[in-house]
Amino acid sequence: MTAKYLLVANCLIWAWACCLALDDILDSSDGLVRIGLKKKPLDLARLHAARITRGNGFRGMGKVGDNYPKANTIYLKNYMDSQYYGEIGIGSPPQTFSVVFDTGSSNLWVPSSKCYFSLACYFHARYRAVLSRTYSKNGRHCKINYGAGSVSGFFSQDHVQIGEIIIKNQVFAEATKEGLFAFALAQFDGILGLGFQNASVGKVAPVWYNMVQQGLVSMEIVSFWLNRDTKAKIGGEVIFGGVDWRHFMGDHTFVPITRKDYWQIELGDILIGGSSTGLCEGGCAAIVDTGTSMIAGPTAVVTQINHAIGAEGIVSFNCKNVVNKYGQLIWQFLVSGFQPENVCSDIGLCSYNGTKNASAGEETEAGNADNAACTFCEMIAFWIQVQLKEHKAKDNVFKYVNELCENLPNPGGKDFVNCDALSTMPVISFAIGDKYFPLTAEQYTLKVEVNCTTVCLSGFTALDVPRPDGPLCSGRCVLGSIPHNL
Repeated sequence: MTAKYLLVANCLIWAWACCLALDDILDSSDGLVRIGLKKKPLDLARLHAARITRGNGFRGMGKVGDNYPKANTIYLKNYMDSQYYGEIGIGSPPQTFSVVFDTGSSNLWVPSSKCYFSLACYFHARYRAVLSRTYSKNGRHCKINYGAGSVSGFFSQDHVQIGEIIIKNQVFAEATKEGLFAFALAQFDGILGLGFQNASVGKVAPVWYNMVQQGLVSMEIVSFWLNRDTKAKIGGEVIFGGVDWRHFMGDHTFVPITRKDYWQIELGDILIGGSSTGLCEGGCAAIVDTGTSMIAGPTAVVTQINHAIGAEGIVSFNCKNVVNKYGQLIWQFLVSGFQPENVCSDIGLCSYNGTKNASAGEETEAGNADNAACTFCEMIAFWIQVQLKEHKAKDNVFKYVNELCENLPNPGGKDFVNCDALSTMPVISFAIGDKYFPLTAEQYTLKVEVNCTTVCLSGFTALDVPRPDGPLCSGRCVLGSIPHNL
């Protein structure tokens, strides 16, 4: 396993901004256009629908068959405290749609009136070209892939209204097939991508590109404020062309974009209660993603975090088997000065050319990146190395490693924590720029309703991205909506 990881987050800075006070009814005299938000309690049945734009890979990738206005503000709706969406208009006169403003993808799409065979379309507003006098036919087929599925349809062109501004001749997708059943449960109709054109399906210019090119915003800035107060009338806001100074204190932290496909930034270390996870001690990459509901990262690191906060995971006997068979040998290599990323190749569980070997008794296939023995060996070596840096005793190290093998993240993303223990859980901190941003348990957990009672879920979920996108730093992580002020 290499020394670095890539984190993908649903906008990490949000969690701190969410703690700031906001009046239930904001003064609109500042010239900002505001749209009210709706809030719904989170329940397990709808949790998946709120997370449909997250998956085991990057989203939004696909293929095709001097007078300026003031900053434009869109109020967002808080969907189950995990997905945020607001209203836009398409066409003349405008047809209204609720969309997720998603920095992790680049295309705008809404359901089409020609969507006949997808159940989800019948539960949402559908675009009708015949009702718009500014519609122009495009007709190119498109398919937009997300981690958990895809939508397909064809491109069209029309005016798009966001708040008080109108973007002329915007190319967008009319979805005729929504491949995710979860869309049927979602409160939003479509997705408005705020990523870069490089990642746009069909290389279509994203909405915010056209905002800038048409001179509709004074500054090339998109800012978010997401409110986790479920009793507040305002669920958050997205501002095009500026920031709302009422939603933060102090100074913003500025970091450069390192890859213009996604809002990818450099991330420093990740701490659990002040102790390093070993993830990004030398720096790694992170993606700021407003369309992702949780903070996603490599299994090796999310396992450490969930163990520290008492989340209920799953037992892996394959992991424990590697510890029993090879734990002592891995220990000897590491204390002798071998690098963790080379240990598993040296003992024969992983080959030097990236393929996997079958030395641990599991069935394997050369070149299969999911080989259990190699994968678990790499995680175990990483965990042991982190403990060695903290000068932990050998017996305690192996006790800890076995506990991690018994508490791997749930593949379904539902790792429960004790709601009564939130006050005792450690602070999880992320280094961005020249400062650390801490998250408390109240900020990195989700409260959901189950059978008239409330349970709590960890806001951290496993996301292992294969090459070539990952591992940029031995893995990728996603900073999702849990922490956020872009």
